[in-house]
Amino acid sequence: MDLDAITKYSALHAKPSGLILQYGTAGFRTKAEHLDHVMFRMGLLAVLRSKQTKSTIGVMVTASHNPEEDNGVKLIDPLGEMLAPSWEEHATCLANIEEQDMQRVLIDIGEKEAVNFQQDAFVVIGRDTRPSSEKLSQSVIDGVTVLGGQFHDYGMLTTPQLHYMVYCRNTSDQYGKATIEGYYQKHSKAFVELTKQASCSGDENRTLKIDCANGIGALKLREMEHYFSQSLSVHLFNDGTKGKLNHLCGADFVKSHQKPPEGMEMKSNERCCSFDGDADRIVYYYQDADGHFHLIDGDKIATLISSFLKELLLEVGESLSIGVVQTAYANGNSTRYLEEVMKVPVYCTKTGVKHLHHKAQEFDIGVYFEANGHGTVLFSKFAEMKIRQLAKELEDNKRKAAKMLENIFDLFNQATGDAISDMLVIEAILALKGLTVQQWDALYTDIPNRQLKVKVADRQVISTTDAERQAVTPPGLQEAINGLVKKYRLSRAFVRPSGTEDVVRVYAEADSQESANSLAYEVSLAVFQLAGGIGERPQPRF
Repeated sequence: MDLDAITKYSALHAKPSGLILQYGTAGFRTKAEHLDHVMFRMGLLAVLRSKQTKSTIGVMVTASHNPEEDNGVKLIDPLGEMLAPSWEEHATCLANIEEQDMQRVLIDIGEKEAVNFQQDAFVVIGRDTRPSSEKLSQSVIDGVTVLGGQFHDYGMLTTPQLHYMVYCRNTSDQYGKATIEGYYQKHSKAFVELTKQASCSGDENRTLKIDCANGIGALKLREMEHYFSQSLSVHLFNDGTKGKLNHLCGADFVKSHQKPPEGMEMKSNERCCSFDGDADRIVYYYQDADGHFHLIDGDKIATLISSFLKELLLEVGESLSIGVVQTAYANGNSTRYLEEVMKVPVYCTKTGVKHLHHKAQEFDIGVYFEANGHGTVLFSKFAEMKIRQLAKELEDNKRKAAKMLENIFDLFNQATGDAISDMLVIEAILALKGLTVQQWDALYTDIPNRQLKVKVADRQVISTTDAERQAVTPPGLQEAINGLVKKYRLSRAFVRPSGTEDVVRVYAEADSQESANSLAYEVSLAVFQLAGGIGERPQPRF
C-alpha cells in the first residue's frame, strides 16, 4: 500500500471542514458538491472490501429518488446484496476523518478485517443520469486505482443492473452474463416464455404507460424494449429528453402525492406505472371512468405476486415454504387478504429494507415490498434447485406450472428491488390470470389511513417493540394510544421515531377516512404531550 500516493491523491479530493455524513441503508446522500472526497474514499474502501472477500465489489453513484442536485454512493457486496453492517461503520468513519488521519484509519480497517494487501482487487462502477455523476464516478476510480485495484466502469446503469453485474461476476456467470446485453436477454427471455402461456382473455392489448422519472430507467428500457416487444408494448413518459430528474414525477412523487405524474396523459382505465430515478422502485396506478385516481402500491404488488406463486406451488404439489414480509405500514386489509383468503403467512419487521430482506431469507420463497414500491422475491438455493428439477421431471399442467416458477425465478434480481424485472413479472401475471388493472386493484380495498409527523426535542425518547407496533417509552404513551384506538372501528395506530430527523412518525387506520384522520390527530397530540413535542401543537387540519 503506497501511503504517500494515497496522501497525495487524497489532498486532490479534500474534505470540506465540518461536514459529517452517515452511511445508511441508501449509502451516503447529500448535495452533489459535498461528495467528491466521499467518492474517492469509497473507492479506497471498495478495494479493501474486495481484497478481504476475494470478490468483485460494486460502487453505485446515485441518489435514487432525491432531487437532481443531490447525489450519493453505495457499495454492493459480493452476492449483489447491501454492504455488511460492520463495513457500513467503516464507510462512515472513513468519510468523516480529517486528511491527516487517513493513513492510520486505512491501516486500522485492514488490521481489524484481516485484509491481505497483496490480494488482487476488482471493483465495478455504475452511475445514474445526474449531471454530477460522471465526475463523481471518476473520483471513485481515483480511489480504486491509487490502492492498486482493477476496475470496470459500466457507465450509466440502473442501480439493480449494477447489483446484477456484481452477482454475475462472483458466480462465474452462472446467474447470467455480466454485461448489459446479458441482463436484457436473461430477463426478456424469461418474460417472453412466461407470457406465451397466457390465453387471450382479460386485457388483450398488452400496452403499458411508464413514467421513467426523467431518469436512467428510460435509457435502459429504450435499449431493452425490442427484446420483449412481441409480448408487451411500452410507452415511455418523462424519459429525460426534457424535465428534471424526479421533479413532479417518479414513483416517490406519485406515492406521496396520490396523483399521476406531470407529463403523462392518462385515459380512463389505462394501466400505468412509475419508476424512481435509479429504477429500483415501482408503483402502478390508473384513472377510473369518473376520473378518480387509484394507486396500486407495494402492498398490492406483493399480494399479486405471492398469491400467484402460492397457486403455482399448489399446482406442482410442492411444499416449499413461502412467506410475505411487511412492515407496520402495510395496510391492514392487505395482511388480512393474504392470511385469510390466500392462506399465505405474513411476517412483520421493523421499517427498512435490510430488516425485510433479512427476514425474507428465512423462507424457501420470501416476498417483500415496502408500500413505496421497493421490493423483490428471494428464492433459496434449495428452492432454485427444486424448481429447476421439477421443470425437467413433471408432465403436462404440472410441468407448465413448474416452468412458470422457473421463469419467475429468472426474472427476479436476487439481491435487490428492480423496477424493470418487477414490471415484467407483474405484466406476465396479469396476462396469465387475465386480470385488468381494475380487477387487480379490487382484490381488496385499503383501509383508510393517515400518516402524520410530530416535531420533538429528542426522537430517542421514543422506543418501540413488536416490529415498531408498540411504544415502550415514554411511560404512558402506549396506554394512551390503546385508549384512543378503542374509540374507532377497524382501527390501529402506532408511532415510531424517524431514522434521520427529530420527528416522530404517526400512522393510523380506521373504518373511514374521517375516523383515520381523527385518530391520527389524537395520537399526534398524545405524542406531543408525552414525548416532548416542540413548536406548534398538532392541529386537526384535514
